[in-house]
Amino acid sequence: MVLLGCTPKGRLTEQHDIFFGIGKSVLELKREMYGFWPDGGQLHVDCWREVTQVDGYSITIVPKEDADTPEKLFFLNLGGYRPGEFEEYHYKMLAVAPTMGKAIKASKKTAFYKEWGFKGAESHVDEKYALDVDDMHKVEDLFSDELKARYSIRIEKKEGAEDELHIGYLKLGKR
Repeated sequence: MVLLGCTPKGRLTEQHDIFFGIGKSVLELKREMYGFWPDGGQLHVDCWREVTQVDGYSITIVPKEDADTPEKLFFLNLGGYRPGEFEEYHYKMLAVAPTMGKAIKASKKTAFYKEWGFKGAESHVDEKYALDVDDMHKVEDLFSDELKARYSIRIEKKEGAEDELHIGYLKLGKR
C-alpha cells in the first residue's frame, strides 16, 4: 500500500493517490506506479506499508487460488475538517470485514471519524455513494489485471505485530 504524490502539469498543489501492488520492494513497483498515475508527472512516495496484519487478521499474498473467505480486505478513505482551517484532511485505512457496509461501520468507530469534524462540516467516508455498495473497494479489485490473474489475498484470523509504516519522501526518478 503506497501513498503516491505528484504535482501534475497545470496543477498548483501536489496531488495524492493510493496504489496497491505486489512486490519485494517499493522500488520494484516503480513501473507499475507510473502506469497507475494518469498524467506521467514526476512521482514520489510519501509513505508505504507492507500489509501483513489488519484487525487481528493475517494478510498474505498467495498464488491464485479460490480464496473465497467470508472476510475481505477493504480500503477506505475518510475525510474530515478542523474549524478555521482551509483544508480537508484524509485518513486512509484498511479494514477486514465480510461486507463493505460492515467495513464502513468499523470506520465510523475510528478516532479520526469522531474527532475530525464539526457541526456543518462533519467527517465522512469519501465517495460514500460508491462505498455503500458491497465490494466496491475490496483491495483485490484494486490490483492490476495481471496481478488479479496471478495472485489471491489470503485472510486468516491470527494476531500479529502491527505493520510498520514507512513515512518520508522517496523520489522515484523518471520512468
